[in-house]
Amino acid sequence: MANKKKYRFIISGGGSGGHIYPALSIADSIKNKFINSELLFVGSKKRMEMKIIPDRGYRIKGLNISGFNRKVSISNLLLPYKLIISLLQSLIILIKFRPNLVIGTGGFASGPILFVSSLINIPTFIQEQNSYPGITNKILGKYSKKIFVAYDGMDKFFDSKKIIYSGNPVRESIRLFKTVNKNEVYKKLNLISNKKTILVLGGSQGADKLNKSIIYSMDFFIKNNLQVILLTGTRYYEPYKKFKNKNLVIIPFAEKIEELYSISDLIVSRSGASIISELCIVGKPVIFIPSPNVVDDHQTKNARKIYENGACEFINEDELDFKLTSIINKLIVSDVYRKNLSEKIKAISKKNAVKIILNEIESFLK
Repeated sequence: MANKKKYRFIISGGGSGGHIYPALSIADSIKNKFINSELLFVGSKKRMEMKIIPDRGYRIKGLNISGFNRKVSISNLLLPYKLIISLLQSLIILIKFRPNLVIGTGGFASGPILFVSSLINIPTFIQEQNSYPGITNKILGKYSKKIFVAYDGMDKFFDSKKIIYSGNPVRESIRLFKTVNKNEVYKKLNLISNKKTILVLGGSQGADKLNKSIIYSMDFFIKNNLQVILLTGTRYYEPYKKFKNKNLVIIPFAEKIEELYSISDLIVSRSGASIISELCIVGKPVIFIPSPNVVDDHQTKNARKIYENGACEFINEDELDFKLTSIINKLIVSDVYRKNLSEKIKAISKKNAVKIILNEIESFLK
């Protein structure tokens, strides 16, 4: 039932799709539930949210904030200056917009706006996607009223009284992936419907080593009559597009990822928390390849949680060259094993995350 009271919400999170798409899922649901509400996104200038969010019809303000570069970089010397500027920008946004609630979905973009909100007594919620929270959410959790999580054992990092086990929000289009017209997708990608199809996802930033491994393995795919859809990531598309052939579709990014899920028999993917949540709902057999280049190695921790439940295959990035094709072969030749992985990964999906978050928002605002 729609709530007709007028509220203002700020939603902040960005830097990667893993923070952006949960934020969009929450925003879409708020718009449908609180029909007279106003929504404003806050992100980081020059990051992908500044394009994705407006494309979805929402307003966004960009802060002059950036993350810490773990490589030696002169840009790190500017971080204190950027932080001060972004805190001032956040204060101006909050004074002008006057939100009833500020919701953060992680990433350095959400830090300044949620921190300033807490200083001036505007209530904040955070949504932590990972099994091991980043430093931004660890700090913000001390000031937030409620903390929505997707994994158990999060009381190691947050006040247990604030924690709500909701799971991660997933776009409605992902839930409805089975309604996609698969014949149209096959036709659009020039693929054959009776061939087994492998979807390879390197995350919103792309994964160069995974891209290379797929190219090096083309003889294996051709020999075994497999067709592959490789999402290279935008920054890696140009050097790889020349390798496309009748067995290999190469695209930089897919806004309608549900189309690719619908025709996939097997998925090879990074293990960011948001993509894991999507893949649990999709329920296709998965091989996770965690990125080793993320804070606190949280993708490995995420993947191991699934692997320990017997719900996926798991390969470290430095093992790709000698493990990937053998594990793909193990899955392709056994319908029983693929079905077993599918059933187990579907069993751990949390389908009502957005509903739980909305109920808590409505209850809090009463």
